[in-house]
Amino acid sequence: MTTRRIGRKPLARGKPARKARGAPVLVASNPGRTAGSADVARLRSALGLTRKLFSRLSGYSERALAEWEGGRPLSDASRQRMTELDRLQRGLARIMNEEFIGGWLQTPNDAFDGLKPIEVVERGETDRLWRMIYLVESGVPG
Repeated sequence: MTTRRIGRKPLARGKPARKARGAPVLVASNPGRTAGSADVARLRSALGLTRKLFSRLSGYSERALAEWEGGRPLSDASRQRMTELDRLQRGLARIMNEEFIGGWLQTPNDAFDGLKPIEVVERGETDRLWRMIYLVESGVPG
């Protein structure tokens, strides 16, 4: 079977091209919306973080964040990461005042062996934060 290139994706001849699909992102302000540059700025603001700290939390460079906040579209991978962070922000907002989330993320916490919650996320251990959210919401002592 021969292929031809259109843009970056090779297409097999005789087969119709598939439409690109973007994953919808649920945002705290309006769960039916899809992600956009305004959502990155809104999420960073809701978390109460500087671009530098949000860069650490998200794993993306400050430059990428600035470009997204300036209107550049997100890739599928970055949109998925922002969705994960949006869910985390909403989970934290259920158990504490939103205005305290940024400070809490930067404060060493005995529940995380003295690590700051932002460091726990950087290590890829976000499940520890979700467990804490679950325990606080359920009233089960940790």
